[in-house]
Amino acid sequence: MNAQTPQHFTIGAIARRAHVGIDTIRYYEREGLLPPPSRRASGYRDYDAGVVDRLRFIRRAKELGFTLDQIRELLALSTDREGGVSSVKQRAEARLAEVERRIRELQGVKRGLRQLIDACPGHGVLDRCPILRALGSEEAP
Repeated sequence: MNAQTPQHFTIGAIARRAHVGIDTIRYYEREGLLPPPSRRASGYRDYDAGVVDRLRFIRRAKELGFTLDQIRELLALSTDREGGVSSVKQRAEARLAEVERRIRELQGVKRGLRQLIDACPGHGVLDRCPILRALGSEEAP
């Protein structure tokens, strides 16, 4: 094959290369994260190799906790020549702030659970279980 000729692939081949499921690709198309592919005479989807990079981008962004809406924004920013890198950095900073806020919340949950566990003797009558009583009361543990 000529180096100048772009390679085209079926949905199955793209899925294998990007390590995602075929249904995932179809879903991302419906959600507008992937451009609609051209179709072969047979009606099968026809993808160029660039879709693999886009799918990897989406997968990695999801692993970092970005929502599909946020990923859509990042993809749009990746072609924004005016906002450029600063816009992408701002989105990443916002995501980091969300993660740090969630960690603080989880640390509070951890402290509350630790207090409940420490207060529970681990034996006795269920009606007197401090964990169950605390969870059933109006006051926060």
